[in-house]
Amino acid sequence: MGAIRISGTGSYVPEKVLTNHDLEKMVDTTDEWIVQRTGIRERRIAEPQEATSDLAKHASMEALEAAAMSPEDLDLIIVATITPDMCCPAAANWLQAKLGAKNAVSFDVTAACTGFIFGLSIAEQYLKNGQYENCLVVGAEVVSRTVNWKDRASCILWGDAAGATVLNKSEKGAELLSTHIHSDGSAGRNLLLPGGGSATTPISRNSVHKGLHYLKLIDPNKTFKVAVKQFAESCEEAAAFNGYSVSDVDLIIPHQANIRILHAFAQRLKIPTERVFVNIDKYGNSSAATVPLALDQAVRSGRIHSGDKIILTAFGGGLTWGSCLVRWHRPHATADPREAMVSG
Repeated sequence: MGAIRISGTGSYVPEKVLTNHDLEKMVDTTDEWIVQRTGIRERRIAEPQEATSDLAKHASMEALEAAAMSPEDLDLIIVATITPDMCCPAAANWLQAKLGAKNAVSFDVTAACTGFIFGLSIAEQYLKNGQYENCLVVGAEVVSRTVNWKDRASCILWGDAAGATVLNKSEKGAELLSTHIHSDGSAGRNLLLPGGGSATTPISRNSVHKGLHYLKLIDPNKTFKVAVKQFAESCEEAAAFNGYSVSDVDLIIPHQANIRILHAFAQRLKIPTERVFVNIDKYGNSSAATVPLALDQAVRSGRIHSGDKIILTAFGGGLTWGSCLVRWHRPHATADPREAMVSG
């Protein structure tokens, strides 16, 4: 059986930048307070006419170009998101139409911030059993549409973005060695977007008044501790499954949730923070989009080198967590360093 490879990556962020200084004019907060607690300095906000599938299209076209493929070559499209264009149809269906990927099956995955890792795992299984040959896995979010801009504890966190990868069994590209995904539904109440679901009242003036359509983080302190533990254990699982230790890994690309979480799990793993890719300062938390966005930026900035072992890892509401290990061989024909977009 041939190796499953990432043959192209791409990403997209909206043009509009919302800085901490902008937020100072909207809620009772300061740039210093936000940076100390989250590491975020600015985030991107989609324009009113931009939907999740629009962001996903831009990222997908970049990934397809990097893989030297056309949309017609795709036979599977998976979009990881908690902010689809609408409840029905799936964001992946809208993306399929906008790409003109007429030969592809398309569907969404809802696993919060771990959604992209879940999408990779699903694509991996289809490629292994031979049902599909060319898979597009996208993480895309317009989280800003779910934000209560009067809640200073949560509105500072979120941003909009998209990232994409093309997976197949081509001869060239980064080798996807393994994926690992987990869930704990008993702890699912820690991060909620209750409005519009069957467990709540239909969308109404009352549900809007109650704030049911805002993304809610119920217990940040508890979530912090669990996230650090699951991030670390996910990295250890991916490394050990392939006969490595975490110290053998060249770079960890984690979900960009909070800079304190990233530093804490690096300390728990006893690795230098320089081995953890960080771009939360520029983009905030864009849920399922953070990992593929960071991966593409790491690739195009030259942060990843041929032969490097890379762990992608995420933790999200649900609860969900997961990781994958990649042995890198540059899938792009040429590097495209976009230094202004990269930090960390």
